[in-house]
Amino acid sequence: MASLPTPAADARARVDALREALATRVVVADGAMGTMLQAQEPTLEDFQQLEGCNEILNVTRPDIVRSVHEAYFEVGVDCVETNTFGANHAALGEYDIADRVFELSESGARVAREVADAFTASTGQQRWVLGSMGPGTKLPTLGHAPYTVLRDAYQRNAEGLIAGGADALLVETTQDLLQTKASVIGARRALEATGTNLPVICSVTVETTGTMLLGSEIGAALTALEPLGIDMIGLNCATGPAEMSEHLRYLSRHSRIPISAMPNAGLPVLTKDGAHYPLSAEELADAQETFVREYGLSLVGGCCGTTPEHLRQVVERVRGAEPARRDPRPEPGASSLYQSVPFRQDTAYLAIGERTNANGSKKFRQAMLEGRWDDCVEMARDQIREGAHMLDLCVDYVGRDGVADMEELAGRFATASTLPVVLDSTEVPVLRAGLEKLGGRAVINSVNYEDGDGPESRFAKVTQLAREHGAALIALTIDEEGQARTVEHKVAIAERLIA
Repeated sequence: MASLPTPAADARARVDALREALATRVVVADGAMGTMLQAQEPTLEDFQQLEGCNEILNVTRPDIVRSVHEAYFEVGVDCVETNTFGANHAALGEYDIADRVFELSESGARVAREVADAFTASTGQQRWVLGSMGPGTKLPTLGHAPYTVLRDAYQRNAEGLIAGGADALLVETTQDLLQTKASVIGARRALEATGTNLPVICSVTVETTGTMLLGSEIGAALTALEPLGIDMIGLNCATGPAEMSEHLRYLSRHSRIPISAMPNAGLPVLTKDGAHYPLSAEELADAQETFVREYGLSLVGGCCGTTPEHLRQVVERVRGAEPARRDPRPEPGASSLYQSVPFRQDTAYLAIGERTNANGSKKFRQAMLEGRWDDCVEMARDQIREGAHMLDLCVDYVGRDGVADMEELAGRFATASTLPVVLDSTEVPVLRAGLEKLGGRAVINSVNYEDGDGPESRFAKVTQLAREHGAALIALTIDEEGQARTVEHKVAIAERLIA
């Protein structure tokens, strides 16, 4: 007698089907959630006296949330986002209910899962659930909240979404690359803790200024986020499709991973009745069709101001189409919060400024010992003006609290320097402190096999840290026998390092 599929097996099959769909055709997601919820005029009682906290409705009025998902599935979308955009430490903390992150994430995913399964059964067309992980209201780069607090809360957010039946995790509307990394790394930790393997999609928000809120160019975002092991990168919110076009073009040319776009229905126009989004359904469908044809997008949908009618027309135009083939030309490099710097320079060698190294610069060391942090920052800026491509930051000095010094200086360099930072330390906790302050892609200097490569070796600890944070590594041809002095020995160690 044949055994029946288990829930776990069903979930794995759904996720495999989603990965296959994203790899072979255009998948269409839903549109705006908040305005659809508000249109049903939930009461203050529905919000448990927490007016505007939409995630509460997952528990008190799941019927309202369910109706929104149904409205989008009825027009033919492949997947819906959970009503969990604010189910994170920062947003729920505004209502003093940060302890409900898991509960509201799980309930939001469960409601969406039930609706998706019902439509799958009734239509024979597989429908999926994207677990929405919003940015919250705290920007760790600016010191609004500690990175570790946000990361751990995003892990609970993701664990709730997984428990509720999400098929993918969507880190969206991100404005600060350090917050984005906290979200992605929290999501990755949740997947590891639960033994699941869902796609992680990352969608940044680029303002009308042409950068993210804190000034990050799209190249800096790609350089910082792609090494985190995400499955897809894209843009959503802030603007309509017209303003996204050049940033999507950049991703199309350079991203190794698939691309998504979920624009607003144009730029909002303020009226006496509030914000109005002017982009018509036909115009959104035109734009998404162009993006699929020219930039090879795999996942499309809508954000603020988009309605089921907008998505109905997008579905008619592009759902199931084959994205244009791309031939990306990635540029390996590092990034600051603001810009990406390729490792290979066209007209020069890659110059790493070493005057912000406590072991190499007496002037810098003295300023650090005396707590003259502004002077330390000015030394970094001097190297920027003199043409350095990256900045070496070393705070190691006998008798000092290296973690505290690194937190202080890396936190300042994150916003005061336009260049990527090379974290130079022999202490793993010091390197970790720097990585948890830098939103861009840092470089770690350095690793070798001096104490071997076992699980307790410095090599193992640093490479694990680099992998989690997407950092680049400088590796030296040193092994348990010491510095390699022959060509053959150097090549042998190099091959071992790469492997």
